[in-house]
Amino acid sequence: MQKAGDIVLGGLFEVHYSSVFPVLTFTSEPHQPSCQGFDLLGFRHAMTMAFAIEEINNNSSLLPNVTLGYSLYDNCATLSVGFSAALSLVSGEEQFMLQENCSGTPPVLGIVGDPFSTFSIATSSVLGLFKLPIVSYYATCSCLSDRRKFPSFFRTIPSDAFQVRAMIQILKHFGWSWAGLLVSDDDYGLHISRSFQSDIAQYGGGCLAYTEILPWGHDPNEYKRIVDVMKTSTAHVVIVFAHQMHMIQLMEEVVKKNVTGLQWIASEAWTLIDGLHTPTFMPYLVGTLGIAIRRGKISGLRDFLLRINPKQHTNGYENSMIKQFWEHTFHCRFSPPPVGWVENGGAICTGNEDIENLETVDFLDVSELRPEYNIYKAVYALAYALDDMLQCEPGRGPFSGHNCATLQRLEPWQLMYYLEKVNFTTPFGDQVSFDENGDALPIYDVMNWLWLPDGKTKVQSVGVVKTTATKGEELILDEEKIFWNFKSKEPLKSVCSESCPPGTRMASKRGQPVCCFDCIPCSDGKISNKTDSMECTSCPEDFWSSPQRDHCVPKETEFLSYQEPLGICLTSASLVGTFICAVVLGIFIYHRSTPMVRANNSELSFLILVSLKLCFLCSLLFIGRPRLWTCQLRHAAFGISFVLCVSCILVKTMVVLAVFKASEPGSGAKLKWFGVVHQRGTVLALTCIQAAICTSWILSATPMPHKNTQYHNDKIVYECVVGSTVGFAVLLGYIGLLAIVSFLLAFLARNLPDNFNEAKLITFSMLIFCAVWVGFVPAYVNSPGKYADAVEVFAILASSFGLLVALFGPKCYIILLRPEKNTRRAIMGQGITKK
Repeated sequence: MQKAGDIVLGGLFEVHYSSVFPVLTFTSEPHQPSCQGFDLLGFRHAMTMAFAIEEINNNSSLLPNVTLGYSLYDNCATLSVGFSAALSLVSGEEQFMLQENCSGTPPVLGIVGDPFSTFSIATSSVLGLFKLPIVSYYATCSCLSDRRKFPSFFRTIPSDAFQVRAMIQILKHFGWSWAGLLVSDDDYGLHISRSFQSDIAQYGGGCLAYTEILPWGHDPNEYKRIVDVMKTSTAHVVIVFAHQMHMIQLMEEVVKKNVTGLQWIASEAWTLIDGLHTPTFMPYLVGTLGIAIRRGKISGLRDFLLRINPKQHTNGYENSMIKQFWEHTFHCRFSPPPVGWVENGGAICTGNEDIENLETVDFLDVSELRPEYNIYKAVYALAYALDDMLQCEPGRGPFSGHNCATLQRLEPWQLMYYLEKVNFTTPFGDQVSFDENGDALPIYDVMNWLWLPDGKTKVQSVGVVKTTATKGEELILDEEKIFWNFKSKEPLKSVCSESCPPGTRMASKRGQPVCCFDCIPCSDGKISNKTDSMECTSCPEDFWSSPQRDHCVPKETEFLSYQEPLGICLTSASLVGTFICAVVLGIFIYHRSTPMVRANNSELSFLILVSLKLCFLCSLLFIGRPRLWTCQLRHAAFGISFVLCVSCILVKTMVVLAVFKASEPGSGAKLKWFGVVHQRGTVLALTCIQAAICTSWILSATPMPHKNTQYHNDKIVYECVVGSTVGFAVLLGYIGLLAIVSFLLAFLARNLPDNFNEAKLITFSMLIFCAVWVGFVPAYVNSPGKYADAVEVFAILASSFGLLVALFGPKCYIILLRPEKNTRRAIMGQGITKK
């Protein structure tokens, strides 16, 4: 079919579905193959292009003052015929009478077609050399997206690669990560199989439980094996890329084995096929989700089809396709009829038959325009590209020297330049543009199979999957419309392993796909706060995992606190000891004139009580959260307080020993070295040595607060590090040295002839003191965290109470309870006078 115009577009369609080639001999003249089997829908495809061009010609805003023509060829579903037709369109070699003074078909600037991928590969390989744009409406092979091999190929139907991604989008939407794949044993199926297996891993759609190839021909054993695989598999979703023949044989075996509970996903090849809508198959296939070419609306197409009439055309060849349609539709023949046609009861076509009363409803049913909609978009894409090209302003063109294309000298490669940049929206609301591979923005309808109460089957659209320039790939579903063939009336689960909840991580099973895994709880200190986490993440340093391992919580802090029972007890003991020291000091001050106080060197006794009070109070520095100043002060205060106390005891012991030794002949001169000034100087000197040790320690390696996580991973233990172990050892060693010297001197003076022997009390107090601190060292070393502080506080309090009770307990007893012994005579051991 041809129509003249200022610019002619070509079209390749399957108007016949077979051809018969003549027997060729060296003597016979060449003949064209005979096309047979009129395809009514293929003819409607061709007429859709004619309608689109007529609509464009009637549109004053698109290609004004330019008339489009067309030249439509039949490929007869045969590669050689289709290839020959494509070459004829380009070269204009076919001789047809168009007008009285002109013959020959004008060359075309663009071609709509071919519908077959194989045919498109052949024609594009050749026509691409001349940069002639070809816009296919039905060729889906993803190989045609290779711009190096097919530089001028475009298409308005999505490639198989997008169909695969569309399937994966559906799987991801419903959480079906475990599915089976069945493909036909041909290029279509095998290519899909490779693409699906790579894309499903790349886009995270899940895993394939099995991949089976459906054989051509009748092979019942193979189909039995495949159905057995489906039946035993834990995958409840089956994806099928195959043709009607394969599905019929497959479903026959499914019915025999009564394999139910499957969710079928149909490829575009069989989504809309009526041959599967049988009462036998539908109990199993109802609820199927499938991918279908986008349905569109083309206003006015039905009226255009009703106007088709062979009387509209008068010039031989261009009337032949219309005549064949008329004869096929009305079962008649135009004059002259074939020999014997009339004799056998055949009717003669008049051209006045009424198309509207046709029994062939499919031809006039424009409610499901799918390939036709792609043809419509293809024609308009070429028209918009032509319109953009002809609106070019001279001097601002994209070609050499900023030139523009002109109507008189149009070249196909110029049209291809503009076709790559075309962008428009159809009246149905779909955006049309081409990417760098010549593929239009892909869009598919998502279909769902229903089984109506009257026994009929309905395939309804429940959504779309598409790619937009702004949002990328997206799936839009109206889930309320979807029919599920399950008792729950909800989508089933199809997973190899249940999702791992937060707090666990996925551990793949050896030798199985990544969708099959075990859920391993996160280890201590690590969390996962998402479902199906691949790894557990470690908590920050000051945080720890919750019991559920799904979030991090601040670590518990541990130190010797005033709020805990142990801290309360130690604090109370410290305050009680301080109070007792104050009470004893008050008693001694009040009774300072009595022989008991005066005989025990009251000044040193007062100083011992003050130092013991400091010892009790310094233990408070070990309680509470460690700070820099408390860490620096605690050991210094402790060391100096105890040295002050022990040095007083040492001097007191020396004085007691010197006093009794002075009673020996020639020893009186020794007492001058133990006067008050010498006593004070000795105590001060011994204490200053300890102060110097503490100062050197703090300046060289000062104790500091430290967050220790070595004892407990889930706790932060606040402690004071001593800074210098040597400094701490010297401090303790110095106290121990003074205590041992005091103990030895007191032990030597324990048998002095006094009724109240101070040396015995000092010996006992020093024995308690040394025993406490000897036991302190191993207990301190082996006690972690706050317990080390508690041990040190306990040692301070125990030794302080020991000194307080041993030195001042008996004195207070006599002063308060036995005042009759608080006399000079009693102290000197001369007895007590009874009245």
